[in-house]
Amino acid sequence: MKWIQLLVILFCAVSSVFAQDTTLHPSMADTTIGFGKTGRFTLPEVMVRTNFNYEKLLQQIKEDTTFYKAFRNLRVLGYSAYNDIQMKDKSDSTIATLYSKIRQNHVNGCRTMDVLEEKTTGNFYNKKHEYNYLTPELYAALFFTKDTVCGENNIVKGHEISTSAKSGIDKHKEQLKMLFFNPGKKIAGIPFIGNKLDLYDEKAHKLYDYRLDIQEYHQQLCYVFSITPKDDLTPAQRNGVVVDEMITWFNTNTLEVQGRRYILSYKAGVYDFEVNMEVEMTHYKNLLVPAILRYKGNWDVIFKKRERAVFTATLFNFK
Repeated sequence: MKWIQLLVILFCAVSSVFAQDTTLHPSMADTTIGFGKTGRFTLPEVMVRTNFNYEKLLQQIKEDTTFYKAFRNLRVLGYSAYNDIQMKDKSDSTIATLYSKIRQNHVNGCRTMDVLEEKTTGNFYNKKHEYNYLTPELYAALFFTKDTVCGENNIVKGHEISTSAKSGIDKHKEQLKMLFFNPGKKIAGIPFIGNKLDLYDEKAHKLYDYRLDIQEYHQQLCYVFSITPKDDLTPAQRNGVVVDEMITWFNTNTLEVQGRRYILSYKAGVYDFEVNMEVEMTHYKNLLVPAILRYKGNWDVIFKKRERAVFTATLFNFK
């Protein structure tokens, strides 16, 4: 779509949601404005020219629940999925894999999962058919259904993810869900970095730049909100950075998350990690649902072997 068409659609979308002042600003370049006491926030010229109510939009972005809601919608739907998990060694050679096709059934308020096809290589499972690696175990906690689960709903309010009263692997699973579904928010219980994951407090404003823009994303006009570390950080400040990049595409009409990509990395005395994740959304009827999930991670925790993994989940045939 040509830029002039983007402008026309943007003006229509903005006018339908926000009150506008049509006074034109003389500047034709991107504008950097204050964000909190120490942060910088960049807007494209079209938003400046229309006195776009970015503060209201930023607040809605910060409080977004549509991303988490999309995954909760999976609890009330049937769907098929391809799962491709690859474990790697330090030379990036594949040492163990799982490829499967599953079908989630949702009948009379209960969901079950059928494994329609499964192939593994290497030591993906042990002799008891348990996962030999923590990454696929955490993956299964997010996307596989064990036994029969009943009485669930897709309501977000009152269903905040919490590590309370959990320990061991169960606590790690909840922390993973918090990191996956609420990136950019504080996560308690993760040594050294729990507070550093909060991208919206005043401390984060000293470390990150924030930008709001407009782009097409899979033929849908979206607001694009990106967070990246500032270029002029000192080594000490850089030590406070965990999120190397987070980009989210929001539908301009509904403000639903259409896609999200984030890159996280950190090195501490007892662990280090570098993780890339990407999620693309679609709709089934009036429900937002995830369609593709991609992950590439390299992490090491004390007393555990380093794990390098790549996985892709493709969801389809919703019912």
